Amino acid sequence: MAIYAMTGGATGIGAAIRHRLLQEGNQVMVVDIKDADIIADLSSRDGRQAAVRAIREAAPGGLDGLVTCAGLGSNVPDHRLITQVNYFGTVELIEGLKDLVAARRGAIVLISSNSAPMNNSPEFVGLLLSGDEQKALDFSATIAAQEVYSGTKKAVARWMRSRAAEYAVAGVRMNAVAPGYTQTPMTEQVEKDPVYGQAIREFMASIPVGFPGKPEDQAAATSFLLSPDARFICGSVLFVDGGHDAMFRPDQI
Repeated sequence: MAIYAMTGGATGIGAAIRHRLLQEGNQVMVVDIKDADIIADLSSRDGRQAAVRAIREAAPGGLDGLVTCAGLGSNVPDHRLITQVNYFGTVELIEGLKDLVAARRGAIVLISSNSAPMNNSPEFVGLLLSGDEQKALDFSATIAAQEVYSGTKKAVARWMRSRAAEYAVAGVRMNAVAPGYTQTPMTEQVEKDPVYGQAIREFMASIPVGFPGKPEDQAAATSFLLSPDARFICGSVLFVDGGHDAMFRPDQI
């Protein structure tokens, strides 16, 4: 039985990942703002540190894996909150738990997005990667919500890539999953919206494989990257999006 910790396991993709890992016979500790094993607010530094302490207390012998799934979408009006949770709530948890994962030579999977390559705000991404939270938060208030969301997801993937070798030497494999359009209760409501529904349905129809993703698709990819079967995969971003990224960026790898 493997011991995993994950953030954002209460609903949607996170809930599917949690269910999959439990069905495989593993122990899973979920950190979330509600309906979780460890209640913590990842939008604040104190909340992140509290989550790290709680996980350390629950798994003193180490972790076989860590999944950072907690995140907010562009529908959230508070751009600062998106930035705090999506980026800083990811990297600070990983840095605070690196040694626990290394103790069992485990794996880390970050949840990015296939919208990350489409971000058009390199200044915002640069501020995130610099670690200057206050400047990044201030800048987030000056750009569109989708740029904030995609920027945080791009920064998460770039942060992972820049540290993958260092973490591997320490005994930790680190990769990211980049989901495409995935149907959840929240997105299904948007599909039925009289204003946005038609555009969403047209976007879904453009997915090359011919259908939208399900949370279980993201869970399967995450489970694989955590498993020994993926032992030689390190520093990769796996697009689980039905071919959309290849369609949008055919000349880029």
